[in-house]
Amino acid sequence: IAHTADWELEVWAPNLSALLEQAARGMYTLSRIHLQDGPRQTYTLDLQASDAESLLVSFLAELLYLGEHEALAVDQYNLTLDGCSLHAELSTAPLESIEKEIKAVTFHNLNIQSGQRGLEVRIVFDV
Repeated sequence: IAHTADWELEVWAPNLSALLEQAARGMYTLSRIHLQDGPRQTYTLDLQASDAESLLVSFLAELLYLGEHEALAVDQYNLTLDGCSLHAELSTAPLESIEKEIKAVTFHNLNIQSGQRGLEVRIVFDV
């Protein structure tokens, strides 16, 4: 959902692990990120949060940080959840291009809910 300063992305998946992955893929699609060809590097990430929404924001924020400070993005995800603790083994590659930078992931109206498509959420990004 386009807006001058924000983008809103609707994501759904059968479970929280898949929801995190789909949210990341959606975020990269919004930015029109393209990765360089070649060998991939593994990036390991461990996060803990008080709830699923905070975990989602933290995960996406880490991916934004990875792109901004390391010029890397993820194209393969191996996510393991234990409650609201995430262990992620991510396959990364250098960025070839990015059309639109996302500045931040917000908590604006963020609420993961069960729906007809599994877990559903709308994520607002500051651009």
